[in-house]
Amino acid sequence: MLTDRFLREKTGINLSLRERERLEAGIVEVRALEARQVIVRAGTPLRHSMLLIEGIMSRYIDDRNGLRQLVAIHVPGDFVDLHAYPLQTLDHDVATMTSAKVAVVPHSQLDAIILQSPALGRKLWFATLIDAAIHRAWLFRLGRLDAVGRVAHFLCETNMRLVAAGLSDGRRFALPLTQTDLSEICGLTNVHVNRVLRQLREERLCVFRSSLVEITDPAELVVRGQFDPSYLYIDTQASAV
Repeated sequence: MLTDRFLREKTGINLSLRERERLEAGIVEVRALEARQVIVRAGTPLRHSMLLIEGIMSRYIDDRNGLRQLVAIHVPGDFVDLHAYPLQTLDHDVATMTSAKVAVVPHSQLDAIILQSPALGRKLWFATLIDAAIHRAWLFRLGRLDAVGRVAHFLCETNMRLVAAGLSDGRRFALPLTQTDLSEICGLTNVHVNRVLRQLREERLCVFRSSLVEITDPAELVVRGQFDPSYLYIDTQASAV
C-alpha cells in the first residue's frame, strides 16, 4: 500500500487496515518528481496535500540574499504539507532534494475522511503535531548545540526516522544529500560542515561518504548530539533492529 509507512511505529498510534484503505481511497494521483525542483511556493493557494512515498523533500525559507535555511526535511511516510489543509497556503517553499514520488490527496477527500472517520482524522492531526515537535527540536539544535553537535543531532534524528520507515538498519542508511544541504540544515558554512564530518570520522563516531551514512558509535553520537528521541514519538521497541 502507498500508505504503509505513514505513522509507522509511532507510539500509541496504530492505523487499522480499514483506515489505511480509507486513506488510500483518498489518493487521486501518484506523481514522480525530479530532484531539486520547487514543488510549492509560499503563498500559493493549495487544494491538496502530498504523502511522500519515495525520496527526500524539504521545506525552506530564503533570506534577502537568496541564502536558504532548511526548516524541515521529509522522508518516506511523511505528509509533506498536511498543515496546508487548514491553512490553505504555506509560509515557506517546498522542494524535492532527490527524485521523489508523492501521493496526492485533495483537501476535499480530507474533509470526507474527517467527517466519516473522526478517529482517522485525529491520527492525521497527530501527524501535524509530530511535525511541530520536530520543528522545536530543530530550534533547540540551532540555538544550543555547537557545530559538531548540530550535525550529530541531525544524523541521529534522520537515522531513527529511517529506521521507523524500514530504510535504515540502525547503523547504515542512504542519505543522498550534499554538504551544502547539511550546511543549510544546520546553519553552518559548507567549509565548516566539511570540518565537522572529518572530525566525526576521526573520532570514529560516524562516516558520511558517497551518500551513505555509517554510524560507527551510535551511543557516543547520541551523546555528542544531545539527542533525545522522545520528540519523534517512535516506538523504539518496535523499531529495534
